[in-house]
Amino acid sequence: MSDLLNQLAPDFKLEDQDRSQRSLVEYRGKKVLLYFYPKDNTPGCTVEAKCFRNRLNELEAAGVQVLGVSADDVESHQKFVRKFGLNFPLLADVDKDVVQAYGVWVEKNMFGKKYMGIQRDSFLIDEKGMVIKVYRKVKPSEHVDEILADVSV
Repeated sequence: MSDLLNQLAPDFKLEDQDRSQRSLVEYRGKKVLLYFYPKDNTPGCTVEAKCFRNRLNELEAAGVQVLGVSADDVESHQKFVRKFGLNFPLLADVDKDVVQAYGVWVEKNMFGKKYMGIQRDSFLIDEKGMVIKVYRKVKPSEHVDEILADVSV
């Protein structure tokens, strides 16, 4: 897995929960927090999404657009958004092209069973599309604080 720090972030076209096509290039001129999470409606992913929801105004005030990505389909994202009142795009990477491009599709191990899945990593991308910070294996409840500290510098 190559580290994307200080490189142009890989662009993509993915559908969000409203079936709108989203691409990274459309956010040029803004900072983007591209966060990858394992699965809709699971405990850690729900905590992380609710933290982004609750503090989105602070992130937006700092000029940051939040985009969540998982391999769940659009219908799963729709249910997740409705259930928790999420207020930012969730992108459906069902073909796993984007998670592979960002190096977050990794072998995981739970209770001795190995499987492939998404590692909870995030990428802070600047206004020109460059990756300026990589957050590895983030703690869902603390991640927004990390981001705000980094963009407030």
